[in-house]
Amino acid sequence: MTKKSVASLSAADVSGKRVLVRADFNVPLDDQGAITDDTRIRAALPTIQDLTGKGAKVILTSHFGRPKAQVVDSMRLTPVAKRLSELLGQDVIKCDDCIGDEVAAAVGAMENGQVALLENVRFYPGEEANDPEFAKQLAANADLYVNDAFGTAHRAHASTEGVTKYLSPSVAGYLIEKELQYLQAAIENPQKPLAAIIGGSKVSSKIGVIETLLDKVDKLLIGGGMIFTFYKARGLNVGKSLVEEDKLELAKALEAKAKEKGVDLLLPTDVVLADNFAADANAQTASVESIPDGWMGLDIGPDSIKVFQDALKQCKSVIWNGPMGVFEFDKFAAGTEAIAHTLAELTDQGVTTIIGGGDSVAAVEKVGVAEKMSHISTGGGASLELLEGKELPGIAALDEA
Repeated sequence: MTKKSVASLSAADVSGKRVLVRADFNVPLDDQGAITDDTRIRAALPTIQDLTGKGAKVILTSHFGRPKAQVVDSMRLTPVAKRLSELLGQDVIKCDDCIGDEVAAAVGAMENGQVALLENVRFYPGEEANDPEFAKQLAANADLYVNDAFGTAHRAHASTEGVTKYLSPSVAGYLIEKELQYLQAAIENPQKPLAAIIGGSKVSSKIGVIETLLDKVDKLLIGGGMIFTFYKARGLNVGKSLVEEDKLELAKALEAKAKEKGVDLLLPTDVVLADNFAADANAQTASVESIPDGWMGLDIGPDSIKVFQDALKQCKSVIWNGPMGVFEFDKFAAGTEAIAHTLAELTDQGVTTIIGGGDSVAAVEKVGVAEKMSHISTGGGASLELLEGKELPGIAALDEA
């Protein structure tokens, strides 16, 4: 997907023009309505500042939460407008709607270099339904379109795909450009050897990405709750650990495919067990061959950590998607945290490290090594689908370079 980028637009192309920018401002708030992590807002700044610097009138649009096509006051984008104003050093105009007369009047009064933020697009049913009439109304106040919301690029919504039919050019922002550059290169043209670390609780949510990666990687390291489906498929006792009974044959097939492809598929050799699913559960470490009844695995063990670290040290590129255990509980976070530290060290040594969205991002942030990674993806589902080789509607709809 080589798409036209905002970098290709000159000041002559955008000065005085109204540019609709789809951003991803779906940020976490505390009980008082204050933003607890502004990463996604800061990620949009390069695109916004590039456009304002070239004299464009920037109209920002985003979803926020899941209001289910109702106006929900706690899901208004007002806190985002406040934070954006601070970061940009100018007052961001906040509209209380995303379509209609109020928006038209606000945009009509804008000066070159000013920024306006529209209200949550998901207050309207037409957004997620990708309704052409809603997309047309959304596009009515703009001359051209920039999509910089990678986290929703795998959804064909009105603000990500529909508006491209009414605005030209439609180009990628810097964030999407960077995501494509790293994630596509990792799959299509990686520095070898390439390793992928796949974690998380269920094989079912990662089948597509595991199958695709088996055609691309030299090493595949598997952690998280999904390992117990593989062990059970091998005939091992897994105690009370999470197992997807309907995926046992699939687990066998994936191991067979890895062998056939010459991929080194590594499963943990030992696990940290708990007597129940709780932060203060009693814990013990056991070999995967000797998991006792009544216990459940919540992390990979110390031997596995060492085996995984040794395997990763032989690689030039690493993709990580999904934690090694229940890292929200400190007692069961050692595996995930060790992988995060190892990848930070390897990045310093010139290895390309890509953190593919979701819980892996939370893990590297928790450990404080996020800044050290080569690339941190802003999209969970979108990253997975791109790694699987699927077409992302919000990107496919943009102009070809």
